[in-house]
Amino acid sequence: MSSGMESMRKKVYHAAKEGLSISLYAHLSVKSPQDCEHLLSQVVEEDGQKCTPLIISARNGHERAVRTLLKFNPDLEQEGTVKFDGYVIEGASPLWCAAGAGHLGVVKMLVRAGANVNHPTKTNSTPLRAACFDGRLDIVKYLTDHGANIHITNKYNNTCLMIAAYKGHVDVVQFLLELGASPDEKAHCGATALHFAAECGHVKIVRELLAHDAIVTQNEHGMTPLIAAAERTRSDVVEYFRSRPDVSKQEKVDALELLGASFASDKDNYNIELAFKYMMKGMQERYCDPDIILNKPPNNPVAAYESHMECKTVEELEAIRQNSGGLHMESLAIRERILGPHNPERRRAPPSSATVPHPVIFRGAVFADNARFDRCLQLWVHALRLKQLNKVCVMKDLLRFAQMLHVGVQLEFDAVHEVLGATVIELKRNKEKIISPGPKDDVENIKEEMESNMITALYLIMIAVCVAKGRSSSSLPGVSIINYDPGMNNGIGALNRGMRVVGFGMRGQERGDTVRQSPQHQQQDVEKESQIHHTVYCLVQVDARTRTGQTLLHLAVNPETPVDDFHTNHICRFPCATTTKLLIACGADSNCMDHFRNTPLHLIVPYQKAVSDFLTLHNIIMALIENGAHMDTVNQLGATPFDSATTGVAEIILRTQKKLSLKCLSAKVIKKNGISYKGQVPRHLEAFIELHGPGHVDILTTRPPKRLVRGFGGSWSAPVAESGGMVTSFTRHAPPGAVGWRTGFFSPSPWTHTSLSPPGLPVGCPWGGFGPRPPPVRGFGASLLPRGPPSLPVGRPLPRFFSSARGLWGPAGAWTHSSFPPV
Repeated sequence: MSSGMESMRKKVYHAAKEGLSISLYAHLSVKSPQDCEHLLSQVVEEDGQKCTPLIISARNGHERAVRTLLKFNPDLEQEGTVKFDGYVIEGASPLWCAAGAGHLGVVKMLVRAGANVNHPTKTNSTPLRAACFDGRLDIVKYLTDHGANIHITNKYNNTCLMIAAYKGHVDVVQFLLELGASPDEKAHCGATALHFAAECGHVKIVRELLAHDAIVTQNEHGMTPLIAAAERTRSDVVEYFRSRPDVSKQEKVDALELLGASFASDKDNYNIELAFKYMMKGMQERYCDPDIILNKPPNNPVAAYESHMECKTVEELEAIRQNSGGLHMESLAIRERILGPHNPERRRAPPSSATVPHPVIFRGAVFADNARFDRCLQLWVHALRLKQLNKVCVMKDLLRFAQMLHVGVQLEFDAVHEVLGATVIELKRNKEKIISPGPKDDVENIKEEMESNMITALYLIMIAVCVAKGRSSSSLPGVSIINYDPGMNNGIGALNRGMRVVGFGMRGQERGDTVRQSPQHQQQDVEKESQIHHTVYCLVQVDARTRTGQTLLHLAVNPETPVDDFHTNHICRFPCATTTKLLIACGADSNCMDHFRNTPLHLIVPYQKAVSDFLTLHNIIMALIENGAHMDTVNQLGATPFDSATTGVAEIILRTQKKLSLKCLSAKVIKKNGISYKGQVPRHLEAFIELHGPGHVDILTTRPPKRLVRGFGGSWSAPVAESGGMVTSFTRHAPPGAVGWRTGFFSPSPWTHTSLSPPGLPVGCPWGGFGPRPPPVRGFGASLLPRGPPSLPVGRPLPRFFSSARGLWGPAGAWTHSSFPPV
């Protein structure tokens, strides 16, 4: 599109949006029919909406502007995306927008112009349904007079009558019933218009529907409209049903008791006085007729409800009248008895509908607010069981348990292990739904849930490991919730420094730990470790993947793995060495690839905290390599892990482990020369050859010649392009602001580029131009410049050194300049 037409497009859209009919006519009247058609069909994206001039004008109710646009024959059925009451409506026609916004005049103009009165949106919502939602009887009548079909349902099989009943529009309900709308149509969840009206408390509509012979049925969870109303604390509707002769005594008792229990459990309508009032009414109803006494059925006590036994007589209920805790447990027990453990959720409308687990979670949160975390944990675990029993998404429930560590709660191992096991079940169900989605399943949402559950699984692994060793989050060595030290990476004590995984067992190696456990405690630890390993093994076998194809092992080593800011950022950090080792010990593939062909080794080597968190980097790289990770594996960009390293530390670690086998060399030759191999070698060898990429040559064996350039008290190695003896170029691996090159040695003298100069050093200044030149301290084959603590002068060697089995050692202190990291 030319700049002139682009400018005109914006002018036309703005005029239509603001209702400037004269400007619209002035812009369009001078254009050819082809140009007008082009301008009026252009979709403009703005504020989350995607609209043509006609759609935005109809949406805003500009009758004159719509009349002007209609003169130029726009497409009346072109769809757009609009927002209504916080909802994003995709596939909306101009008529749908006008009807939904309540603009009768625009609706009439569009219908007279030939707009399709039954044009549906992506969710199969018609203009008539939009008018019913808004309660515009005038638009409903006009549309039905011009052919609108009242029987078209949306994708949930909800009718126009249902939405009008749900929204409480009595006049629209009456009109639709007179036109022949059936009150007995069922949505996919089994609910009728009577269910929607009852649970929303619309007594008049309930009466109207029953007057038109609506049948009282159960939804897919076995709930009648009366029970639905009681569960939503709709006392007016409950009282109306009680007055009807066709409601049985048992139904009345259940409704009254459930109504009272819901008042004690609903966070939005909590009222303990009304709770007792209706529970007492229900109890009295049981005994009102001495000839027909309705005794409560026997029920098994629930441990999460303090094994509370329901009151069976008026006297027992009266005895707990002043005991709010007893009433709360009574209410939870009543709800589970009446609604049943197989009643996990309600239909989509309304979205805030209560569930059986929801009041349990609410009561647990109340306990947490009062520092009763033991009771909170019991209730939340019970709610989790109820949800998983009914295959309901528990993504938020899994993460909720991490919140308890935020305040340093001492957790029981069995509870944490059960939640970790629930994560395995949830990930299996996520994967099954992605492979074989049902009619109600949104695959993209399920993928998002799966990704969240994978990250939560890693949190829970970290937590379970520590709890198994008898630590709470507030008493772990090396970390404090209040005084958290970012340098001690990965929270949960010293996960990256104080524990190792050997085969299938974890053993603490904390420095200075001289306390010996009793044989009984040691046996308990072994049993807990065995349980964790079995659960993690099951977790690995699920082979869950994120939307980019990353596995749990990818996430465990990836510094970019997100950590929930509120719940766990003081507890969990990534990368995590112990979690990585545990996953590998439990069968995770060290060479698994994501959608970009990155292996876990590709993701850990660019880690930027190579100095402050050296042990994490070193331990993860070594764990991967020792368990078969290939250093010559090629990703989508043709880079090996060695190519992907951005610090000298990672490069040196990789270099010390470089072992090219004949098998690897052969695979690389095959890929480089395009030799056919599929179907000619065993399948496992096909996968091995594929790891080595399309014709890639390893940078370790093809690196350009280097020359030594004298640096700050030591030698520095780099490919150079010289000009009068000055270094003028660096490799692509040295990012802006980097000091030194990938080997980690100091930079050359003199500097020639601002982006590569340390702060305060003039461009081109020789090494002697800044800082004293202290005695050298041994390290990495070059003289390094340490800085002592405040009590020591700059340049003085520090007495403490850290070391590893690989010979990578150096001073433990900081350095003379923040840009000069030790390696």
